[in-house]
Amino acid sequence: MEEIMEKANYCLNCKVKPCSVKGCPLHNEIPDFIKEVKEGNFGKAYEILCKTTVLQGVCGRICPHMKQCQGSCVRGIKGEPVAIGELEAFAFDKAMEEGNSLLKVWKEEIEKNKEVLGNKKVAIIGGGPAGLTSAAFLAKEGVNVTIYEKYDFLGGLLMYGIPEFRLDKKIVEKTVQNILDLEINVEYGKELGKNLNLNELEEEYDAIFLSFGANCSSKMGVEGENLKGVYGGNELLEYNMHPNYEGKTVVVAGGGNVAMDCARTIKRLGAKEVKVVYRRAREQMPAEDKEVEDAINEGIEFLFQNNIVKILGNENVEKLELIKTKLVQKEGDTRLSPVNVENSNYIIDADYVIMALGSSPATFVKDLGLSLNKWGNIEVNSNYETSNPKIYAGGDLAGVRGTVAWAAYSGREAAKKIVEKLKEA
Repeated sequence: MEEIMEKANYCLNCKVKPCSVKGCPLHNEIPDFIKEVKEGNFGKAYEILCKTTVLQGVCGRICPHMKQCQGSCVRGIKGEPVAIGELEAFAFDKAMEEGNSLLKVWKEEIEKNKEVLGNKKVAIIGGGPAGLTSAAFLAKEGVNVTIYEKYDFLGGLLMYGIPEFRLDKKIVEKTVQNILDLEINVEYGKELGKNLNLNELEEEYDAIFLSFGANCSSKMGVEGENLKGVYGGNELLEYNMHPNYEGKTVVVAGGGNVAMDCARTIKRLGAKEVKVVYRRAREQMPAEDKEVEDAINEGIEFLFQNNIVKILGNENVEKLELIKTKLVQKEGDTRLSPVNVENSNYIIDADYVIMALGSSPATFVKDLGLSLNKWGNIEVNSNYETSNPKIYAGGDLAGVRGTVAWAAYSGREAAKKIVEKLKEA
């Protein structure tokens, strides 16, 4: 407790609040909640956070803080930034410990709002960060919410996409239960394209929010990508169906958090060597710097400014052909682009290759009758409406920037737009 209070007192309570306005996708009222922590008003600190987020325990632990809130902290200009993530996680943990909850914080508002929207029904398809957040803020407005989830648990990538060593699943379970206590209904084992029909839901509900993610790993399009031993990083994490890595050399292609999670998980599962190939420089990696540092400390090798040209082998992966890259400023680009260095090709041994280069929606999405963009994501307007005005979409499925906080933001904002339309009806 003494250490937490010391970290809270380090905050200057800036009037300009760059951590909230510029840094936090959810625009959490950061200096305000920290002020309450300083004064020992932990319940009030949690209440302030509940205005903008329902994922405090999660975001406080796994957000890329240095690229978001802490990266915009004034104290970080000349020294260490305020430990905003740790303080947010503390506020959530303390609330759960003391029996506080979303229901207690919002109870009066919910009862009042039910008088206006208590007869309205919204279906949410997908129980990840976007879906859970949308469900909570819709329930706050008195709407009857049902989540349809293909698994027998909620949380989405929070449960299956982020390894236990980064996020304790008990925290996710507490977060989910805190949301479900708002009298949200859940139908488990329901999946679009299998046992769930969008047209039937459209007839039953006043609005639908699609938030089932986009977890199909992207491919490089290089020769040898169809050899045995080439895996998608997203699928490995989701289904946890790893091959035997004992004594093997594994190469992970990519520079984001999925690449780091794959590399660190595979190292823990006994791989002899794990190498991360990234075609840009370290400072350009989208992964949180702490995750990269942890990976290096765990013995993972990084091949920066390298690219995979070809995957070699007969039936199984045996070797990789790599090429070195240089970074150049292309006309119209805001960041340096990697360009292959001629005649810099070389060969390395590999037993497995993991593609962690991004993701796209499942193929059935194209059969939903909704407009898609060139990447296969569902197109939405500024109100998160799809080409069908009764159906909304958010999170990775709608091409929202790939962090939990951004997904949650899209869920919250979509809920606001849905409520506005329901009130007009």
